[in-house]
Amino acid sequence: MDISRPSCAILLLVAFCLLHLATCMNAKINFREKEKQILDQILGPGRYDARIRPSGINGTDGPAVVSVNIFVRSISKIDDVTMEYSVQLTFREQWLDERLKFNNLGGRLKYLTLTEANRVWMPDLFFSNEKEGHFHNIIMPNVYIRIFPNGNVLYSIRISLTLSCPMNLKLYPLDKQTCSLRMASYGWTTDDLVFLWKEGDPVQVVKNLHLPRFTLEKFLTDYCNSKTNTGEYSCLKVDLLFKREFSYYLIQIYIPCCMLVIVSWVSFWLDQGAVPARVSLGVTTLLTMATQSSGINASLPPVSYTKAIDVWTGVCLTFVFGALLEFALVNYASRSDMHRENMKKTRREMEAAASMDAASDLLDTDSNTTFAMKPLVRGADPKIRQCEIHMSPPRKNCCRLWISKFPTRSKRIDVISRITFPLVFALFNVIYWSTYLFRDEEEEK
Repeated sequence: MDISRPSCAILLLVAFCLLHLATCMNAKINFREKEKQILDQILGPGRYDARIRPSGINGTDGPAVVSVNIFVRSISKIDDVTMEYSVQLTFREQWLDERLKFNNLGGRLKYLTLTEANRVWMPDLFFSNEKEGHFHNIIMPNVYIRIFPNGNVLYSIRISLTLSCPMNLKLYPLDKQTCSLRMASYGWTTDDLVFLWKEGDPVQVVKNLHLPRFTLEKFLTDYCNSKTNTGEYSCLKVDLLFKREFSYYLIQIYIPCCMLVIVSWVSFWLDQGAVPARVSLGVTTLLTMATQSSGINASLPPVSYTKAIDVWTGVCLTFVFGALLEFALVNYASRSDMHRENMKKTRREMEAAASMDAASDLLDTDSNTTFAMKPLVRGADPKIRQCEIHMSPPRKNCCRLWISKFPTRSKRIDVISRITFPLVFALFNVIYWSTYLFRDEEEEK
């Protein structure tokens, strides 16, 4: 028993010394130096060739599979005239390259980081509907490549793109537009390279995304493989559904047009003799409405079909022009009424002159001659009296009775216009909004 106790103490001391020595050795390891050695080892000349694509799944000769996911950082503009939109996103690709496997030193090296994309093989992905694009190099290039111990490669880069977005503006500004982002392989066919959306959450959008005239309702991911004379190429796409904010157009277009139409109706309440006031009011509203319409069309592309805003501005312009023509009709009717009154006055004067001449002729006859004056009604024929009893004045309906209160035709035209124009415009509004709002819902379904 006395011999075993010193032996145990010696063994414990030796184990403690060995543990302390191992700890000191680990503390002196320079992992950055180890990273350099591992990179020189796996990417050294004669060992790795970036021109050769990786093997397929499980080391087979099948196509290399690349998983893609994107993070939409911002959408700066959606241009209706050029039919394009600008987006800034973080683009990520991930694939397996077994030639890049390395020892992770017991889990101490999670991954290796590169900033030079030409050191490893890269998929030849391009954006098929891109108009312009650039990388971000402030302060350093916003790109990195991570190589994991099992050979997985993660490529991440921040880019800004201007992409084409064909639009259908028939329902403008009550429309919804779908803008796509298409990514495809340029040179590798599906026999060599296949793009897949990353499982889980392939597309992410920043939470505080704000657009001045649109709202991003939803986005959908899909595949769009294309076949050409040189083969079939893998393609990915994401559809962004934008809904146009109607409140801006309601304040800037629809309400001002309604106000102009209502102002043009003020001339119906002015006196018929106020020619300068009615003419200036009609011409001013007409020119203002025409300027408003031309300004709206200047902010839109010249398309061959009729837009919803064209129907609105065209009808409003017609109402304003109709109010101006109404005054022309009133002016013509007023002069016609004056001419008719003058004719009646002249006819009455002529009849009065004729009656005076007849009376004078009677006074100039022989004084011995006497004439028996017979009453006109009492001595009338009974048949004529019977006809007079049965000929009662025709009954007038409410509208004719109300119209008859206004003696002149010009006044009647103004009174009828005061009621007809607002009723027709209200009916147009009911038809317009019900048609385009319901059509929008049907197309959404």
